[in-house]
Amino acid sequence: MDDAELKGMLADLIWLNALIATELIQVTENTSAILRKSPPPDSCLVDHRDLRATALAIAEKYHKETALARHLGKHQ
Repeated sequence: MDDAELKGMLADLIWLNALIATELIQVTENTSAILRKSPPPDSCLVDHRDLRATALAIAEKYHKETALARHLGKHQ
């Protein structure tokens, strides 16, 4: 495997991990809302928004213009 191929693979893995992280945050919020029968606390929502933004920034550093930003904008 040459350096370019290795760098491409690592970029793909970083992007994929960011996708998984953001989806897990959403699953956590949804599960919390179901169990509480109300939305998660505002403090959690703020933290989750910031964590999603960080994961998106990391992902976009290696893969620009994917559907991830558009998709995350649909999360509530």
